[in-house]
Amino acid sequence: MESCNATCPPQVGIYVHVPFCAQGKCPYCDFYSVKMSGEVGREVGCEVQERYIESVERDLQARAKDACSREINTVYFGGGTPSLLGEGLARLLFCVAENYKIEKGAEITFEANPKTIDYDTLLLLRKSGFNRISLGMQSAVQKELDALGRRHTKEDVKIAVENAKKAGFDNISLDLMLCVPGQTQKSMRESVDFAASLSPRHISAYILKVEKGTRYFDIKDTLNLPDDDAQADMYLAACEAIEEKGYNQYEISNFAEAGFESQHNLRYWNCDEYLGFGPAAHSFFAGRRFYYPRGLEEYIAGNPPVQDGDGGSLKEYIMLRLRLSTGIEDAEMKRRFGVGLSFFDKGVIGSLEKSGLIKYLPKRLSLTKKGFLVSNSIISELIFR
Repeated sequence: MESCNATCPPQVGIYVHVPFCAQGKCPYCDFYSVKMSGEVGREVGCEVQERYIESVERDLQARAKDACSREINTVYFGGGTPSLLGEGLARLLFCVAENYKIEKGAEITFEANPKTIDYDTLLLLRKSGFNRISLGMQSAVQKELDALGRRHTKEDVKIAVENAKKAGFDNISLDLMLCVPGQTQKSMRESVDFAASLSPRHISAYILKVEKGTRYFDIKDTLNLPDDDAQADMYLAACEAIEEKGYNQYEISNFAEAGFESQHNLRYWNCDEYLGFGPAAHSFFAGRRFYYPRGLEEYIAGNPPVQDGDGGSLKEYIMLRLRLSTGIEDAEMKRRFGVGLSFFDKGVIGSLEKSGLIKYLPKRLSLTKKGFLVSNSIISELIFR
């Protein structure tokens, strides 16, 4: 891997993928994970967790020289269910702090299942340096939670949020899922109302996608899922409901109080650099993209990451930035690539603007909420002109 040089951006993020879950995969989930406790190969026990932690420590230490003196301003532990590691998360964060220069005030996040996190663990993690928690709430309606294969209840979510605040976490995010089997706009609003009543700083609301390799994909013909028009109506209604609660939409699926946008996820959408560790973790660093394959034992064995080509191209930047409500700024595009909004075909811009899918100002191009719903097709029109 290339070493840092004078042209490197001053900051970089770190992502650690924790692949352990307390149960088998949720039927909709296509993230890489293994069940915790039991027989290796299908399930893993404490010994494998220890080997995993040692392997991440190994790679954190080995790659530290590549980051040179660049500051780490975001650290994110995703999964899986990172909270299952408990003290192991604190140990891994300590390893990051030992080998990298963490910026003062850096955003340091871990994901948690409301059912698998208690006050003592939250207090330990807060004292170790974590300052942001993302809880997988998904829904406040038990029938929807059951359909999603979730083990927690809305009461578990409330207790987890209360314990997190008591432990000193001020920056709390809740995940919601839209268009799940049997969901109505009324039940969606019930979930939004409940989430907002807990006063998180951030809410994510993702439309369910049935992905290959999931249980839902195998039984998709039996699921009570909304059609495209109903999905669009649900999404627009959810955006309205969440914004009514005082959260500003800053990305297709993300809403926050002012100043509490996810700084780590903004790295991805701004096409900024980050280093990933753990099985299935991706990186964008020194102009290159690479990733570790989806295999815990292979990762522990020390298999190197797979090279995935160059990153940070103009087209990639356009694709990522248009996920943000702020869209693309002419000056920033010129600074990065030497070309501004004049890159886009005026005829295509005019047609999309007339259809209410984009907002085009002299210095900025962004998608509307209606445009977010068909962002992939819009981006294709803009890029492949």
